[in-house]
Amino acid sequence: MLATLAASPWTVWSIAAVATAGVILRPFAWPEFVWAASGAVLLVLLGLMPWTDALAGVARGTDVYLFLVGMMLLAELARQEGLFDWLAARAARLAKGSATRLFTLVFAVGTLVTAFLSNDATAVVLTPAVAAVARAARAERPLPYLLVCAFIANAASFVLPISNPANLVIYGSDMPPLLEWLPRYALPSLAAILTTYGMLWLTQREALRAPLETDIAVPVLSPGGRMAAIGILGTAVVLLTASGLGADLGLPTFLAGLVSAGLVLLRSECGPMTVLRGVAWGVLPLVAGLFVLVEALQRTGVTAALAGLLRELVQGSVTEAAWIAGGVLAVGTNLVNNLPAGLVAGRVVELAQVPEPVRAAVLIGIDLGPNLSVTGSLATILWLIALRREGLVVTAWQFLKLGALVTPPALVLAMAAVILLS
Repeated sequence: MLATLAASPWTVWSIAAVATAGVILRPFAWPEFVWAASGAVLLVLLGLMPWTDALAGVARGTDVYLFLVGMMLLAELARQEGLFDWLAARAARLAKGSATRLFTLVFAVGTLVTAFLSNDATAVVLTPAVAAVARAARAERPLPYLLVCAFIANAASFVLPISNPANLVIYGSDMPPLLEWLPRYALPSLAAILTTYGMLWLTQREALRAPLETDIAVPVLSPGGRMAAIGILGTAVVLLTASGLGADLGLPTFLAGLVSAGLVLLRSECGPMTVLRGVAWGVLPLVAGLFVLVEALQRTGVTAALAGLLRELVQGSVTEAAWIAGGVLAVGTNLVNNLPAGLVAGRVVELAQVPEPVRAAVLIGIDLGPNLSVTGSLATILWLIALRREGLVVTAWQFLKLGALVTPPALVLAMAAVILLS
C-alpha cells in the first residue's frame, strides 16, 4: 500500500495542498504551524518521503531559523524594555494630530526597516511599535497604520538584496554586487513603494480623517531600552556588512540578537525566561514544515517540468516569458506562500538558465505578489501573529479585498520597470 502511495505524485501534491490550505484558513483556530508540521510528518509516516530527506528539508531552513530567532529576540527585548512605547510617543507627537501625517511617517519608517533589516523584521519589530503608536495617539481606527506594516514589508523587499531572504534564494550564488543591484531595482522599487502608498491611502482615507491626540507624554527610556535600540541599529549594520561580503544572514542576525539580549539583560529587571516566553516560537515549526513540503514536491519532478516549460517560453520571447513567469508567481505565492514558492522558483530559474529580465520578473513576483493575501509571504503571517498578540484580528477575506486593489497596479508598474531596464 505504501509503495503505491509513494509512486503517486498526486498524493504528495494533495497533502501539500491540504497543509497549505490549513495554514491559510486556520480551521478550528489551530495555529499555522500545526498544519505545516502535520503535513510534513504525514508525508514521512505514509512512506511518501524518507525521513532522511525530510531532515534534509528541515536543515535547508537553518539560515532562516537563525534569522528569525535573532529578529524575534530583538523585538521582544524592545517591547519589554519600553523602546516601542517611547518611539510610539515620539511618533505620535510628530504627527501633530494629523492621521495622514502619522500614516506617512509609519510608511516611511516601514520602508527603511524593510530595506535595511528585511521584510520579516518589519513584521516582527515594527508591528508592535506601530500598535503602540496607535494607542499613544488614541486612534479610533488603528488598522490603517498596521496595514502599512504588512504591505510595505513586501513592497520594499527588493530595494536591497538583504530586504527579503527570498532574494538570496532566487539568485543563489549568482547574486549581483550591490552596485549592479541598485540601478537594476531602484526604479521598480520606487514604483512599487509609491504605488502601494497611494493605493493604501486611497482605500484608508476615510479612516484617516479622524483627528489624533496631540497632548502626548513621552515616557523616560530605560537603560535597557536604549541598549535594545543600539542592538537593532547594530544588527542593521551587521546585515549590510554580511550582504556586502556575500555571507548568509542567519548566523550574524542570531549572534546579534544573542549579544543584544545579553547586554540588555545586564541592565534590565527582566529575566531571560521572561524574554523567551514572549517569543513566538511556533514560527519555527511552521517554516520547517514548509521546507519539508517543498522538498517533497521537488522529489515528484515538478521543478524539472517547470524549468522545461520556462525554457520554452524564453525561446519564444524573453519579454513574454518575463511577464508570464512574474505574473504566475505573483498569484502562486498566495496559494503556497512565497517561502516555498521562492525555493521552487529559485531551483527552476537555475535549471532553466533564464536571461536577467526573466529572473528579475520572477523575483518581483515572489516579493511583491504576496501583498494579495494574508498567506502570500512569511512576513505577512508573522504580521498576523503580531496582531493577535495585540488583540487585533484581520480576516483572510478582509485582507484579500484590500490586496486585490493595492497589489495589481504596483505589480504591473514594478515589473514593467524591471523588464525595460534589464
